[in-house]
Amino acid sequence: MSAGELYALLVPLADERLLVPRACVAEVAALPALQPMPGAPAWYLGIMAWNGRSIPVVSFEGACGQPLPGGGGRSRVVIFSCLGRKLPVGYFGVVTQGFPQLLRISPNVITADDTRVFGERSPVLCQVKMVNELPLVPDLERLEDMIADETTVTA
Repeated sequence: MSAGELYALLVPLADERLLVPRACVAEVAALPALQPMPGAPAWYLGIMAWNGRSIPVVSFEGACGQPLPGGGGRSRVVIFSCLGRKLPVGYFGVVTQGFPQLLRISPNVITADDTRVFGERSPVLCQVKMVNELPLVPDLERLEDMIADETTVTA
């Protein structure tokens, strides 16, 4: 890998894709039956057991105010390492609609795309143009804050 390049994952959602640094992802796991979180919003799908921890699992689409996608046989959970310290367990999961694709990206293949505007409280930082893809770059810290506001999950 040369200077300026980084490994990233292209994470499939229902109608979009997320572009996330590989270093933020702890694991991609099968989607288990989730333990419901009473009183949580619909986008907060529940709790899953992972590596001796109980971690919150959410729908990114739902957190953005979009309808929740239906689950399917290809659904997975991308487990993210927390960037902040608001979730004591240190991790959270986002349901995907398939397997993430590993990419090596560099500044010459990615540019900002300002055709869409995302609200200040949205868990989306921006959209980028990458060859013929227009993935979203999530605000993982904002998503973590949203989850922390809805949960009392402990390690």
